[in-house]
Amino acid sequence: MKTNTPRKIIISLVGILVIAGGYFGMQKLGSREKPQRTKPPLEKPTVFTQTVKNGSVPITVLANGIIQAQERIELYSEVQGIFEYSSQSFRPGVAYAEGDILIQINSNETRANLRAQKSQLYNQIVAILPELKFDYPSVYEKWSKYTTNFDVNKTLSPLPQITDEKEKLFIAGNNINATWYTVKNVEELLRKYAIYAPYNGVLTVTEVDKGALVRAGQKLGEFINPNNLELSIAVNAGYIDFLKVGSSVTLYTVDKSKTYRGTISRINSLIDPATQTAQAYISVSGKGLKEGMYLDADLRAKDIKSAYEISRKLLVQNNYVYKVIDSTIVLTEIEPVYFKESTVVIKGLNDGDQILSKSLPGAYDGMKVKKAKQ
Repeated sequence: MKTNTPRKIIISLVGILVIAGGYFGMQKLGSREKPQRTKPPLEKPTVFTQTVKNGSVPITVLANGIIQAQERIELYSEVQGIFEYSSQSFRPGVAYAEGDILIQINSNETRANLRAQKSQLYNQIVAILPELKFDYPSVYEKWSKYTTNFDVNKTLSPLPQITDEKEKLFIAGNNINATWYTVKNVEELLRKYAIYAPYNGVLTVTEVDKGALVRAGQKLGEFINPNNLELSIAVNAGYIDFLKVGSSVTLYTVDKSKTYRGTISRINSLIDPATQTAQAYISVSGKGLKEGMYLDADLRAKDIKSAYEISRKLLVQNNYVYKVIDSTIVLTEIEPVYFKESTVVIKGLNDGDQILSKSLPGAYDGMKVKKAKQ
């Protein structure tokens, strides 16, 4: 038993020495300096700039409207009868040349009445010829010649010119003038049985068919000139004074697929009290344009002097832009004058100033940048 005791003591001492050596070794290793990591240098962002050049910036007003025909007539009948003839098929979309008969209403009854009235006038003049020959021989010849050339199937000629007061009283006393005017009235009425195309055009509406009974005052249809069109647009009252008759206007379809040139033909001086707008009319023509089409218009209203136009994306809080001075971004206050759809007209910059031409995410006042070579 005694022999094992020194051995245990020796083993215990060795263990203590091992633990102590390990502890001091760890302390020594921990006391060594750690190598310092070097931070990579910050890279300056590259920016695109534009040079400010102030000038006169045109302001255009966006408006829209519907195309209408400048030449349009609504066809109404002033007489009654059967619709018996038309130069073409009386249907919407059918074209007529100038002078073609749009509608011919049966006029047999009125034509017969006209002949009867003319015959009565002829008889009245013939009846006074003997008295004229004896009492007014100086005027007999012209009245006799009038009856010789009288034809009930031709247009009524004016009565011979009366130069004498006695002759005037004699003719009036025999009711010649009154009968002549009655005949002329029927003759004018007969003209209303035929409606002619006043210009090359097309029917857009028809409300009667051939063979139908037409009554006086009845609407028959609508006729337009498809080659003479205009666009009616509502313009804010504040811009009316800047518009001028004869000014050129850019027009385009809703999908922007086609562009046309128009001219302001007239401007209504009446302001709509409800909308505070006035109507401006733009003459336009071109292939593919039809009545009823919807068009947008760019109206040049006025010019803003000493201004510059930039993208609306470059604005910061609507009143600032980023200016680049010596590779540093500087937040600069400006004055927005007029906002367009995608751009804005501003004032407050000097000629030669460098500003961002493309927005820079994360940009801030004082940020260091480098300019891109454009």
